[in-house]
Amino acid sequence: MLNYPLLVFGVAFLVFVFCVWFGNAVLSRFRTKDTETSEDLGIIQTATLTLLALLIGFTFSMAIDRHDLRETLEEGEANAIGTEYLRADLLPPKASQVTKDLLMQYLDQRILFYSKQEREKIKDIRLKTDQLQNDLWNEILPTARSNQTATIALVVSGMNDVLNSQGYVQAAWWNRIPSTAWLLMAAIAVCANLLVGFGARNFQKNIVLFMIFPFVVSVSFFLIADIDSPRGGVIRIEARNLVALKNNLTQQME
Repeated sequence: MLNYPLLVFGVAFLVFVFCVWFGNAVLSRFRTKDTETSEDLGIIQTATLTLLALLIGFTFSMAIDRHDLRETLEEGEANAIGTEYLRADLLPPKASQVTKDLLMQYLDQRILFYSKQEREKIKDIRLKTDQLQNDLWNEILPTARSNQTATIALVVSGMNDVLNSQGYVQAAWWNRIPSTAWLLMAAIAVCANLLVGFGARNFQKNIVLFMIFPFVVSVSFFLIADIDSPRGGVIRIEARNLVALKNNLTQQME
């Protein structure tokens, strides 16, 4: 569900609205005059809302950090591919041309990886990417074995950077906000909405007003899920640097 931010918003809003209603319709029956005049209820509500705000802020910060890391790694991957494309000129003519062609095909697959695709298409992209990585490595391996110079070592090092950068990107895309953090934040949000309904007065007359809090919390959940979902969210990681590299290399070939 966390891969679909709009679904997170819809489910969260319905749950929180129910909690407000339940707190007012059921739990408020146990409210006494002492409870209404006591400052303890206000203290508990304030503490719960403060804790919820801190958790939302902390989780939002986690999502932003992961989003920024994915963008940085996309830039690093484009730089690694572009650098290795230039270093391919250091190889023998035939190996150089084949390596460049494979790098262009590899670049196309990496651009497709960042675009919005169906699950089956994603699996296909990963298989083609793995195959191209093997082909690239096998292409430079004979030259590296027969000509162990500093120049060829530079080419091998660049190819290693290309292969590693893809692994770093994949690891960053798998690195999501832990489910325990989501469960804790959801539990605190449920308690906060129950307390809002429990302490509400004239709920029927101001029902729209009491819907604001569930809506705001649900929007916060939506934003966090959207940023944390690199492929399914509205705020997505785009292959700007990879596309720019593709256009630049295409112009050079022409």
